[in-house]
Amino acid sequence: MADEPAAWVGVKVVQGQFEEGQLRAFLQAHDIPTQIRGESLRNTHGLSVDGLGAVEVFVREADADAARDLIAKAERGDLTLPEVEGEV
Repeated sequence: MADEPAAWVGVKVVQGQFEEGQLRAFLQAHDIPTQIRGESLRNTHGLSVDGLGAVEVFVREADADAARDLIAKAERGDLTLPEVEGEV
């Protein structure tokens, strides 16, 4: 059963397929389903400059606060992995 369109809210606009994939995988790893809406030229022509690769990532309205909190923590560097001694 598909969710109603109004049940999804945008939480972040990213540039390009790589950034989109990272964000979606990050949110989905925290059990937050995602959908996207964005410029189709990035898929057909690989263009991602000057906003042509812009993609808006949507989450369910009920997950929006958690998603925004996770994104903010990641952008602040709060979720980085600690370095392990002896690792190169």
